[in-house]
Parts: sequence; structure tokens; C-alpha cells
Amino acid sequence: MSGTNATLVAVALSLVSAGAYAAAAVAQSRLAGRTQPSAGVLRLLGRGAWWSAVGLNAGGALLHVAALNYGPLTLVQPLGALTLVVAVPLGARAAGRRVGRTEWRGTALALLGLGALLLTAGGSAPHDTLTLPEALGVGAATMAVVAGLSRPGARPGLRHAAASGITSGVASALTQTLTVAVTDHTTGPLFSWRLLTVALLVSAFAMGGLLLSQTAYRGGLGAPLAVVTLANPVAAAAIGLALLGERLQGGPVSLALALLGTAAAVRGVILLSRAQARSAEGAALRGERSTDSPAAARPTAPGDTPAPAEPVPSRVVIGRPRPADGTPLGAELLTVRAGAPPLP
Repeated sequence: MSGTNATLVAVALSLVSAGAYAAAAVAQSRLAGRTQPSAGVLRLLGRGAWWSAVGLNAGGALLHVAALNYGPLTLVQPLGALTLVVAVPLGARAAGRRVGRTEWRGTALALLGLGALLLTAGGSAPHDTLTLPEALGVGAATMAVVAGLSRPGARPGLRHAAASGITSGVASALTQTLTVAVTDHTTGPLFSWRLLTVALLVSAFAMGGLLLSQTAYRGGLGAPLAVVTLANPVAAAAIGLALLGERLQGGPVSLALALLGTAAAVRGVILLSRAQARSAEGAALRGERSTDSPAAARPTAPGDTPAPAEPVPSRVVIGRPRPADGTPLGAELLTVRAGAPPLP
């Protein structure tokens, strides 16, 4: 297949993959909103919504793997930014609200930045693969970065999103080694310790990225998804440029464009974070107003029976009658509580 046709196939597969990933992100975000933060992995495994998200992610991953067979990492990974375009309005619709102006601005800036990165990508089909030492080194470095981002601290959602994007990008880079090795028999034997190790790393990082993104979406969808979308191609492109012989087109001009694109994408993430915080504050205020209203003022639905009021102790004053001679006697105050036995 010629270089142009291979690039078109890679772009088409990447577009469909982005749609599947967007639907999965919305499903994960809704599941995160209905799940307690203390819920473990085993509890997630018992939820049908979790397996729906896993299925969508698996479909997107298979399409992504097919795209990597026709295009380089620096081309395929930035196209995942289209996930953000689909997921933000889809998530807002699922939440029963409209997308705000700040969210649209943040999404547009993130897309412009990633589009600038896409313009600098090469367009040739991949041929190089990672060696076993390189794959192990990439795996060790990734685990160290993820461990640092997963430590307790401020903005855990965004840090977990960055860790998810990095692990997913590394998994894509390792997946490309598998696909090239399977389709190009000149890279060595099909079954070897190198490919087995790479396959295990791909499985571990793919599952780790899925669980990290599930944790990141607890605070909302827009900003964490933007961070995942940005960190994923950056991590994969770094491996492609450093270890797989990929190159940016245009020399210094492309480098400057890539830096400007990164700055625009970071600004977009900041705007999405602010919009997400305002949305959370508004939801909290609406919740407080609904709970502050007295229960008596709440309308009752037809057929509802009002709850019986708790009995309040009553105080009854009983005075003894005066004797016949008129001698004044002090009235003794006796307290009789409701439900008490009558006096003799």
C-alpha cells in the first residue's frame, strides 16, 4: 500500500476509534458519579456499566491497533483528540445540561493545540520496533512516573488523568511493536521472549490506564479527559521520536509549532478545569437549597400519607377542691403526662 493510502486508512480508523473512546469515557464518568470513592475493583467488576465501558474501550483499542499498523505514532495518537470533541457534548447531554462557553473555548484550544502537533507528525508507515531492553526500560520509567502522580496531593483527578494518559500512550507504543512484528516477519521470530514481555506490558498498562481514568472521572469529565487526551499522544510520540526513529516534519519550524500547540492545549485544559469546578459548585448549591427547605413546605404527592407527629408531653394542672368550711388549702400541682395511668 502506498504511503498516502496508508495514511488515509490510519486516519479513518483513528476517527472511528475516537468515537468509541468518547462513548466509553462518558460511560465511565457516569459510573464514577454513582460509585462511592471507597469502592474497590471487585465491586466495579459486578457492575454492568463497567463492562459496557470496557467493551467500548476494547473496540476503540482494536481500531487503534489497526490504525497503528498503517500510520506512525506521531500521526495516530494526536487524532485521539477527537475523543474530546465528541465526549464533552455527549457527557453534558447525559447530565441533562448544556455545554457552557468556557467548555467550548477549552475544547477548541485543546483541539487547536493537538492539531498543531498533528501537523508536525510524519506520515510514513512504521518499521522499527522496540528491543527487549528498551521495552523493559520504558516499562520501568512509566511505572515510576505513575507512582509519582498517584501520590496523595492536590488535584488528584487531573494527576490520575495524566497517569492514565501516559500509561495508555505507552501501551500504544508497545502495541505498535507487536503489530509490526506480527505483520513484518523481518523483525525476528514471531514467538519470542521479547514479544511475550511486550504483550504482558501492554496488558498491564492498558488495564492500569482504564482504572486510573475511572478514578480521574469522579470529579467530572471535561478536564480529566482533556488531560488524558493530551498526555496520551505526548507519551507515545516521545517514545516514537526517541526509540523508533520517527521524526517531526519541518525541522525547527515544526518544533516551534509543536511548542505553541502544547501551550494552547494546556490553556484549554485549564479552562475546562475551571468550567468543571463551577459546574460542581453550582450542583452543590442546588443541593443545599433543596435540603434547607422545611419538610412541611414540600408538596406531597397524591396518595401520600403525612408522617405522624411525635407525641408531645402535656402538662395538666389539677387543684383539690376547697373544704366545706372554706379553709384555704394550697393547690397541689400534679403533673400528668400523656399516656400515663389515671390518678386514684
